[in-house]
Amino acid sequence: MDWPASYLLWVSLLLLLVSALTKKSLIALPGWALFGVFWLGQPGHYLAINDYFNAILFTAAALMCFYIAWMLLRKRGPSKALLWASYAAAVCGMVYFPFAEIVPLREGLIGFTTLLIVHALQSLSVTVSVPGGNIVILNGKSVEIILACTAIESIALFAGLIISVGAPAGRKAVALAVSTISIYVLNIVRNGFVIMAYGWSWFGSESFEVAHNMIAKLGSAVALLLISYLVFLLLPELLLIIDELAAEIRHPRGDVA
Repeated sequence: MDWPASYLLWVSLLLLLVSALTKKSLIALPGWALFGVFWLGQPGHYLAINDYFNAILFTAAALMCFYIAWMLLRKRGPSKALLWASYAAAVCGMVYFPFAEIVPLREGLIGFTTLLIVHALQSLSVTVSVPGGNIVILNGKSVEIILACTAIESIALFAGLIISVGAPAGRKAVALAVSTISIYVLNIVRNGFVIMAYGWSWFGSESFEVAHNMIAKLGSAVALLLISYLVFLLLPELLLIIDELAAEIRHPRGDVA
């Protein structure tokens, strides 16, 4: 990430965090606007590699940020839901982006995840080799473990949602532990499945695409839904604030200042 984009990112996250902690919604307005500008700079990269899904996703994220900034501009008083959204976005970003931007952190997390995947496969008597770094080889076929294979995005998302919600610290700690550990362990299982399916050609010549892009993604979606359900059971306050935020997004209140 080049320095202008990095600067925009950290300034926006800092503004969102300060807004949530001081309960001053207007501080979040430039934060959301800058966050939108940051996301708007991402689709070009994905269009260049024909990844239209992520290009659309990041464009939608930018538009949502701009919409929230507009909502804040219209409001005369603070909004509990929007202050929570600012806090959640700031925490999510501050958990995820250090790993995305700081090379030693990124390589350390990838290396640790690779090590756990290899140990998990070897415990099942699957003969894999690691020639170096983050490459895992099975039956002559290699799979590269990258940051997206560490589940840090999902962990950051749940961390932001849980840490920012108003609830007793004990229940928040339990919810954070349950979600983080479950996501990380299931992610090791997911990666191991993809490596075995590809290495042993379980689905023919398209084994990697079927295992990674279809079965693993579907399994991840189901797992995240189940983990979300557990978190909502532990933190019903989270479901209430998400519902309140959704209502404000659908029907923004407030007069134009």
